[in-house]
Amino acid sequence: MTAPLNIEAYSDALVVLGTAGIVVPIVRRLGISPVLGYLAAGALLGPLGLGSLIGAFPLLYWFTVVDAKNVAGIAELGVVFLLFLIGMELSFERLKAMRRLVFGLGSLQIVLSTVVIGAIAFQFGNSPAVATILGACLALSSTAIVIEVLSNQGRLATTTGRTSFSVLIAQDLAVVPLLVFVSLLGASNGGSLVSSLLLALMNAAIAVVGIFIVGRLLLRPLFRLVASARSNELFVAAALFVVIGTGVIAAMAGMSMALGAFIAGLVLAETEFRKAIETTIAPFKGLLLGVFFFTVGMNIDVREIARDPVWLFASVAGLIGIKAVLLIGLARLFRLPWPAAIETGILLGPGGEFAFVAVGMAAALGLIEAPVAAFVLAVTSITMALIPGLALLARRLAPKFAAAKVLDPELTVAPERLTDHAIVIGHGRVGQVVCSLLDRHNIRYLAVDNDARAVPEQRRSGREVYYGDASNPEFLKSCGVMAAKAIIVTVAGATEIDEIVRQVRALRADVVIVSRARDAAHARHLYSIGVTDAVPETIEASLQLSEAALFGLGRAAGLVIASIHEKRDEFRRELQQAAGKDEAENSHAVRAKTRRPNPAA
Repeated sequence: MTAPLNIEAYSDALVVLGTAGIVVPIVRRLGISPVLGYLAAGALLGPLGLGSLIGAFPLLYWFTVVDAKNVAGIAELGVVFLLFLIGMELSFERLKAMRRLVFGLGSLQIVLSTVVIGAIAFQFGNSPAVATILGACLALSSTAIVIEVLSNQGRLATTTGRTSFSVLIAQDLAVVPLLVFVSLLGASNGGSLVSSLLLALMNAAIAVVGIFIVGRLLLRPLFRLVASARSNELFVAAALFVVIGTGVIAAMAGMSMALGAFIAGLVLAETEFRKAIETTIAPFKGLLLGVFFFTVGMNIDVREIARDPVWLFASVAGLIGIKAVLLIGLARLFRLPWPAAIETGILLGPGGEFAFVAVGMAAALGLIEAPVAAFVLAVTSITMALIPGLALLARRLAPKFAAAKVLDPELTVAPERLTDHAIVIGHGRVGQVVCSLLDRHNIRYLAVDNDARAVPEQRRSGREVYYGDASNPEFLKSCGVMAAKAIIVTVAGATEIDEIVRQVRALRADVVIVSRARDAAHARHLYSIGVTDAVPETIEASLQLSEAALFGLGRAAGLVIASIHEKRDEFRRELQQAAGKDEAENSHAVRAKTRRPNPAA
């Protein structure tokens, strides 16, 4: 006989999946952050939103979440997968390099924020223990939302991204003693609080070391074994087993599951399976994170907002303001630039997801009264919902505080006045080789580049290179393009190359233009817009490879070099002919279009 179906759990899961499949694509099309979409859907469809009206409107049962616990377990996995992938992006060496920000800036932020917020909570009649819990809970920020926002913006590698991530790692580490502190206060068994806390931290440290050692010894052999089976299903299963397994081990030691998964990610980051595992895990992470944001939205109690909106929103502004000011000050103390300090402070000012865990535990143990817990969770939820908007505000506000950059005098040096010379556009690795060969053949040239960092360094090392934008006709004229014999374009970007060629050809129809090309198709395009000769990287690589192989096979040097030159000329003729054909076809199409009778005439 089959077990009875838990309709309530399945209907709640369907609501969340429906949100992912319907609501999120809509908000993406409207240009709204998916995080905000999930948060808003959770607030609207959760038990504190439309779900509270099921008694009056039974049909809402199928469109709302009845019990948040039905999806809470799945939601927690979203943060677990996120921290695992973050660990995969790092390594122990990179983490070691970040220790100053993690254990310095991050630890100071937690301590100072806990003291200040706890003191304010104490002034409003809370006991010292409760004030400490509230201060510590609200000192934490949202790892899931902040990292997701920075990741979507592609800014995790920036100063702001690294600083924010370092502080968030410190906060995740602080969750362990915080939860232990709450549980020990709730137990109140008369034992020594300090000794119990130290014992719990020792257990956590043993678990971390155990995950690290077991991971180093077993994870690489495990994935080698699974990879040898050449089964995608087995690889997916192994990846999920490692993520969830390490999370469970960490949870059993009193830590967060996310921290255990993060350590496993660090271990696997140094293996050859890193990219394959990232690709396997990414779809699960996206969906589960969406569920997590949905559950955060379910904690936004509209009734709490309506009860005392002025005091609630004052608390929201106060929390963000206090944490932001403290973090900005600390970031400046650690010599971070003003823009990064301001952006980090605003991003980490809101509360975080672990406040729900710690405050919920304290309320369940009777340490915090239900109205106080509901108010704190409402404040935390609203601040978390504001993070995407605050991120946009921070990006616009931070540059206004950037220190004025002192222009390097080397960038203002005007190009020499030369005639019958070559102009080398781009002084990177390719351009430097070209210039060295021009020097060897005693050909006068003028090298230009638009890299404001590289040009001063190169000039100080004795190289005659000038700063400027070669797609600007006036700059080209100042380089003597009207009297130059040849223009050699060595920059890498296809769009940049095209624009430079067009500007040069518009000024001089007769000058020789030799340009680097990405591939054969790009070379054909360059011939069509007027280059004299294009050098495709892919073709040159194949010719050099062939030349080395023929030499290695014992063929005579003269014959090899002759055949390579012949093949290069063959490629050049084919590309030029194709470019001429394309140009002729385009011209024919334009003429045909202009000759076509107008039906409306």
